[in-house]
Amino acid sequence: MPGLWMGGHEFRGRSGRLEFAVVHDEFDVVQSLLRLPGYGPDPGVEHHVWPIPDGPLDGTQLAGVIRLARAANEALDDGRRVLVRCYHGYNRSGLVIAHALAQRGDSADQAIQLIRARRSAWALHNELFVEYLRAGLTTVRLLEELAE
Repeated sequence: MPGLWMGGHEFRGRSGRLEFAVVHDEFDVVQSLLRLPGYGPDPGVEHHVWPIPDGPLDGTQLAGVIRLARAANEALDDGRRVLVRCYHGYNRSGLVIAHALAQRGDSADQAIQLIRARRSAWALHNELFVEYLRAGLTTVRLLEELAE
């Protein structure tokens, strides 16, 4: 989707070595699902931080993912550039992006397929997150809160 980016804090450069993905002002909105000091963004860039594990999420964590997806869509509707990032840029960021796409009308499977085609076949390899998306995050959140 134009204006929507998915990434991580580190990547393999052309040399094959790990390099840092430091964000400056390339984006209008940055959403970090993991915060590492020194990775940006620059002051003045809207930055949402919602640390979550790459594993089972509770109702509060799921509510945050839903809010981030909504905020990403609102920014996109305003013509702003959005980066959603986690450590490697595959699972946690994929969960937010896929939910944002679902909020825009894609099915869970369409969103997952698009992310894997555009980002990496390795994206959303966390099967629990795939199950969450297929069930619907709002439903999963309600079930998690009932279980708590």
